[in-house]
Amino acid sequence: MTQILKSAAGKTSAAGNSTAVLHVPGMCSDHCAGIVRESLERMDGVEGVRVSSGRRRAEVFFDRERVSLDGLREAVERAGYEVGAIRREDQESEGSMAADEESAEAAYARRARRNLLLAMVPTVLIMILMAPHMFLAPIPGYLVIITLLAFPVVFIAGLETHRSAWRSLRNRSANMDVLISLGSLPPYFIGLVGFVYPMTSFTEMAATIMAFHLLGRFLEIRAKGRASQAIRKLLHLGARTARVERDGAEVELPVSELAVGDIMTVRPGEKIPTDGEVLEGESQVDESLATGESVPVEKGVGDSVLGATLNQGGRLKVRATRVGRETFLAQVIKLVEEAQSSRVPIQEFADRVTGYFVPAVVGLALTTFLAWLLFPGALLPVIEWGSAFLPWVNPELGTLPLALLAAVAVLVISCPCALGLATPTALMVGSGMGAERGILIRSGEAIQIFKDVRWIILDKTGTVTKGQPALTDVRAADGFSETEVLAAAAAVEAASEHPLGRAIVEGARGRGIEIAAVERFKSISAHGVEGDVEGRRVRAGKPVLLNDAGIGTEAWTGAMRAWEDEGKTVMLVAVDERVAGMVAVADTLKPESKAAVEAFRAMGITPVMVTGDNERAARHVAAQVGIEEVRAGVLPEGKVAAVREFQERANGKVAMVGDGINDAAALKSADVGIAIGAGADVAIEAADVTLVTGELTKVVEAVSLSRATFGKIKQNLFWAWVYNVIAIPMAAAGLLHPMIGVVAMTASSLTVVGNSLLLRRANLRTSPGASKPRPCCRQG
Repeated sequence: MTQILKSAAGKTSAAGNSTAVLHVPGMCSDHCAGIVRESLERMDGVEGVRVSSGRRRAEVFFDRERVSLDGLREAVERAGYEVGAIRREDQESEGSMAADEESAEAAYARRARRNLLLAMVPTVLIMILMAPHMFLAPIPGYLVIITLLAFPVVFIAGLETHRSAWRSLRNRSANMDVLISLGSLPPYFIGLVGFVYPMTSFTEMAATIMAFHLLGRFLEIRAKGRASQAIRKLLHLGARTARVERDGAEVELPVSELAVGDIMTVRPGEKIPTDGEVLEGESQVDESLATGESVPVEKGVGDSVLGATLNQGGRLKVRATRVGRETFLAQVIKLVEEAQSSRVPIQEFADRVTGYFVPAVVGLALTTFLAWLLFPGALLPVIEWGSAFLPWVNPELGTLPLALLAAVAVLVISCPCALGLATPTALMVGSGMGAERGILIRSGEAIQIFKDVRWIILDKTGTVTKGQPALTDVRAADGFSETEVLAAAAAVEAASEHPLGRAIVEGARGRGIEIAAVERFKSISAHGVEGDVEGRRVRAGKPVLLNDAGIGTEAWTGAMRAWEDEGKTVMLVAVDERVAGMVAVADTLKPESKAAVEAFRAMGITPVMVTGDNERAARHVAAQVGIEEVRAGVLPEGKVAAVREFQERANGKVAMVGDGINDAAALKSADVGIAIGAGADVAIEAADVTLVTGELTKVVEAVSLSRATFGKIKQNLFWAWVYNVIAIPMAAAGLLHPMIGVVAMTASSLTVVGNSLLLRRANLRTSPGASKPRPCCRQG
């Protein structure tokens, strides 16, 4: 958990190169993001661009000697989008950028609300007047009234839309605003013809199209804000200030001014300002933001702590070990951002289509207009058929009004935004849910692959087991109690530095045994230890240690072999000149491993254990959790070979779970690599998914979350395609009025966002038949 997720640190720049981050509030879909990316990539000196419509961010890698920040801003504005905030990565902190982004988002939302109000009030008045004018009696001066009422709607509230459309066209790109401008400006100007030549008024349509477009934009901003709230919550989790020792005095500083090595004082109830090591004090720390577990963790001298976690108990003195972008929280945020900006293969076709969508729609609208003018006889029967059940269809209008209505309907009903929103909104919600649960999904591709995973390869040590030796068994000879045997063994092992010895000492302390002092201690390499404890000579180790001292051990051979067959390390304990008993130490199972294996099987995934440990120990652990297929004594290259073997024989994909350096190559070779967060940095860097905690049930949650997220992506793409496939032909045939079309267009985008938000209700099972897991990330 405390490992630095170095692969999230971003791209490092060589001399002369820089990375800039631009916040683009209006970049709300992948279609918009593609336009921004293309505009930036055209610049001479830009080496690469990574965009995230989820966070409305563009990350640009450029040569600072050829490109300036102002130049990047102008490129985005030429594409029809404004830049809310911009910074060079080596100039400003992430927290400062986040504050600028929030300010820009708030200003953008306020402006959208103001434009909406400015548009809706006149439009409502127009609609109130339109009904009696059309169905009761003509209103004197009606055309003058609606023309004046529509002017602020189309030209003041809609000014940003028209400006964006003009910039977009000048930049040789076409965004959604082009369609809205073409759907509102021509009807308004054609409506002015009514002052000199009697004809059907289109002014009402111009105002309504713009008003509903602005309503949709406002609602979309609010909905997208909810979808991206996971990142926002993470950004607000950190402490704002820190109490630091400087020149013998305690001063309060902004967290941004902390440096590695600073000594911080953290009182009960306060957040720990940054990652560090406890120098003084004991406490309980709520690490739920990182692990998803609500039970506080005991912390004492020498323990590591994470920034933004909550000190619930005593007063702590903590030395800062990581600050700024190197902290755990900053790396989590970076990983979530990478996931939200990553590509899902299923989206690539949709992206290619939306890239040509707007020009194609403009061409189709022009074709529709000409078709109605040239072949009205072929199309009028469709209108006459539709008028029987569609009240807005009027076959008695002239050919020109019908042609104009159909062409405008095609323009405003077509919706590339729904297609562009399908993937990023689902990824935003899914990756945010994962971050709250301690599951960091770094790749959109992994989300798609997870649905086809049929084999999951598990390392043993640190994955299925705890990866730390622990006392498991104590047996006493006649004349001794188990407590006496364990106390004697712990006394001599307390002077040893061996991990197995420490496990015995910890086991004795856990049973409330006081560790006695040892004298004349001696460690015999590869054999064991011995020393005087309370006047008695105690030996603990292999049988050869006791045999060399003339103590017979033959009677214990069978009992020792039985424990060793269970994968345990056994040590005989002798007091004076006789065997007092024996103790066993083993790498114990994680408590949730068996439930996780059962859950894998219930999901149609077959678990396999591949380990470097010996066959006997591996088989014993596998039998305990229910894994049938085992590969033991495998070297790192053997783990890669095992992954490839199952890839060849599997009717599906292979996932690999590991935590050590020896797992890195296999994690990279697997279709999906899953790293335990407490493992080695190199393993974490090689993985597609990182688990903050080492619980195997988190892998089950990760699979469930990925499958649920991909399911939402498929649903979103399906409904977006169905909408366009059905709506555009109906509009071209004259069966959909433009005012209804713009409402349907708005509804399609909101439906996609709303469907993605429903992902938060997904039941991420952790065991067969498990109910929905409890909330596990307490913000704040």
